[in-house]
Amino acid sequence: MQEIKRHHRRSILAHAFVLFALALVYCNVSLAAAADEPAPNAELLTPLKLKKLPADKPFKYADVGAKIPNYIPSPKWGSQGQPHHTMQLPLPPEESIKRIAVPEGFHVELFAAEPDLGGKPLCMGWDERGRLWLAESVDYPNELHKSDGGRDRIRICEDTDGDGRADKFTIFAEDLSIPSSIAFTRGGILVHSGGQTLFLKDTNGDDRADERRVLFTGWAMNDTHGGASNMQYGLDNWMWGMQGYNKSSVRIGDKTTAFAQGFHRFRPDGSVIEFLRSTNNNTWGLGLSEEGLVFGSTANGCPSVFMPIPNRYYERVRGWTPSLTLDGIFDTDRISPITDKVRQVDHHGRYTAGAGHALYTARVYPERFWNRTAFVCEPTGHLIGFFALVDAGAGFRSANLGDFLASDDEWTAPTMAEVGPDGNVWFIDWYNYIVQHNPTPEGFRTGAGAAYETDLRDKVHARIYRVVYGKASEKPNGKAAGKNLTNASPEELVATLADDNLFWRRHAQRLLVERGKQDVVPQLVKLVADKSTDAIGLNVGAIHALWTLHGIGAIDEQHPESLHAAVVALKHPSAGVRRNAVQVLPPGSETTTAILNAR
Repeated sequence: MQEIKRHHRRSILAHAFVLFALALVYCNVSLAAAADEPAPNAELLTPLKLKKLPADKPFKYADVGAKIPNYIPSPKWGSQGQPHHTMQLPLPPEESIKRIAVPEGFHVELFAAEPDLGGKPLCMGWDERGRLWLAESVDYPNELHKSDGGRDRIRICEDTDGDGRADKFTIFAEDLSIPSSIAFTRGGILVHSGGQTLFLKDTNGDDRADERRVLFTGWAMNDTHGGASNMQYGLDNWMWGMQGYNKSSVRIGDKTTAFAQGFHRFRPDGSVIEFLRSTNNNTWGLGLSEEGLVFGSTANGCPSVFMPIPNRYYERVRGWTPSLTLDGIFDTDRISPITDKVRQVDHHGRYTAGAGHALYTARVYPERFWNRTAFVCEPTGHLIGFFALVDAGAGFRSANLGDFLASDDEWTAPTMAEVGPDGNVWFIDWYNYIVQHNPTPEGFRTGAGAAYETDLRDKVHARIYRVVYGKASEKPNGKAAGKNLTNASPEELVATLADDNLFWRRHAQRLLVERGKQDVVPQLVKLVADKSTDAIGLNVGAIHALWTLHGIGAIDEQHPESLHAAVVALKHPSAGVRRNAVQVLPPGSETTTAILNAR
């Protein structure tokens, strides 16, 4: 009996050790990896210097009466002083763009605006043709429809002549309500709308959805700015996303998964959903690095978070539990607006509406940006913040370097910034004088979406900009760098796995996995076997090839060539490749031995 107990204890300890080793590599640290991580250079931690705005026409104002809430710093949330009466009038996009300051070497270009757009853009994404898709809302924030009948829509915006401006606009889907996220899958899109996740598809080639089905339900929308957002296709071929502070109960089949405010992922077919880790308040930001590191941001006072280990790694070991919430990794949550015309509810002078945490994952910008800098929007401050992500032991720290972009136009409200198909950062300017959702000021009424009701909430203006590096005359960059993966051959898709922009690599990987054929295994194995690394120590082609092999079911004993390639990748010169090799290998004693031998 004692021998059985000792064997049982050894088994538990061995299991715990292997999980711990897996977790270490999951965090991108191992005994073998630490030495090849370059120390941050001074340039990485140097704030960007924004160009001064040129003298321009003065703003115009109107007296709107006692309609502008005046939230003041106070220990009590939502404390108010005397309401303001004077409101700046909106500017046309051609004037507002002149009020946006960016760093030396960059300039801002307008891609689309009203009247070509209708409603407020809540989110955006690009398909495998490089076309921009927008979710536009009139229902937000207080007119949510839980099923069909909403006034919101998905619009495709195309630049057909390559001049950098959208000139073709197509309504893909209507009758949606507060569509908060878009992702592409299996010839269609997934969209969170009205508490549901829908699959929408055009089956006859007219760019209008004629297939519509509910993938799953249960996203809580009692507060319309506390729902699900930021769907992104992950390296692991799952859809990743964030959940705000609403407590959702997502039902798939006979299983309900309940969670609030944090990271989650689900299979693109809607068959499984997994809650990953909790954040500390309302959450709208997700950023995935080129080697699969996971970052995020929350709305209030926590602009940068690192998710080192998902809950499942703890839950597989008896007696282990994760910490309740993830703490921030930032050095300061202060913002640096270029105007004093900033209206905030709380966290005054700090991130109080932090949105997004997109890493720079292309190679158009200078090298200091590559894969270790992130953009966090703060619409109340009329700015996009800039953060440097620096290795810190088993995790990361985030240096708040001030602004990447800022405006003194009181209507400018960046809400989403992502790297586009051209390698530049694109952002949504929600362009709204009233950004605050709640609490309800004195004399106002709380609406059905938990936002206070006011006729100053704009429903008309909408702008999409690109922050372009280089001279405006050099190239338009408008037609998504000329790429279109719609009819790409399998060989072309494999080659795209090594593209210098994560945007194209993600689509290529997704299309190969959805294709589901294993005739590309030899080409993928060749990519994995490539031992070269780039200027920042990555081999992105090997990383995506590993996950493509995993996604098409080709890393197991029935596929010895690719299984061997993954094992050999445990000793790849790039720590990022090693990290992902651990994750794609099948569980078992052989994998355990291979991992231990590789350390």
